[in-house]
Amino acid sequence: MKNTKTQKLTIIAMLSTLAFISVLMFRLPISVLPFLKYDPKDIIIVIAGFIYTPMTAVVISVIVSTLEMVTISDTLFIGFIMNILSTCAFTVPASIIYHRRKSMKSAILGLGVGIVAMVIVMTAWNYFLTPLYAKIPREEVIAMLAPIIVPFNLIKGGLNAAITMLVYKQASSALKSANLIPKTSEKSSSVTKETNWIVLISSGIIVVSLIFIILVMKGIL
Repeated sequence: MKNTKTQKLTIIAMLSTLAFISVLMFRLPISVLPFLKYDPKDIIIVIAGFIYTPMTAVVISVIVSTLEMVTISDTLFIGFIMNILSTCAFTVPASIIYHRRKSMKSAILGLGVGIVAMVIVMTAWNYFLTPLYAKIPREEVIAMLAPIIVPFNLIKGGLNAAITMLVYKQASSALKSANLIPKTSEKSSSVTKETNWIVLISSGIIVVSLIFIILVMKGIL
C-alpha cells in the first residue's frame, strides 16, 4: 500500500512538472488580448484525471497554477484563480464522465462537456475578474465576451480535447507497461464516493456561471 501511494505521488509530481514545462515552452498568444494565451497543460492534467480521479486533476491544477503565479504570471492571485477555474472546468467534468464508464465514447463525451463547461465558466469569470487585473472597463469586457473570449476558450478547449484523444491511449499504455500505474479494465468504473462532492461543487460553479451570463445578457448585471 505504501509503495502504491508513493508511486502515485511520484507520477502526480512528474505530471505536474510536465504540465508546468508545457506552459513555459508552449505558451502562445492566439488572441488580440495579451492576457489570453494558449498552453497545453490541460492535456496532461485531464490525462491524469483519466488515469486516477477527478481529484487528481484538481490537485495538479492547483500545483501548476501556484508555480505559474510565483514564476511567470503577471496577474498574480487573480490569474491563479482564473487558471484553476479554467483547468478544473475542463478537466473535472471530463474525468467524472470518463470514470462513469471507461470507453472512447465516454472520453469524447466528457471532453465535449469539459469544453462547454470551460466556455461557460470562463465567460462568467472574465466578466467579473478581467476588469480587476487588466484595468479594462466592464462595459468593454462585456463587448469582448462573444467575439473574443468565447471563441478563445472554444479553440483552446477544442485543441486540448483533440490532442488528448490522440495521445491518451499511448500515454496510458506506456505508464502501464512501465508498471507505473495499475493495469485496470477499461470497460467500466465509477467515480469513488470521496469525489462525489467534486461533482456537486463543479455543477454548482457551472450553474452559477451560467446564471451570471444570462443576467448579463438581459442587462440585469
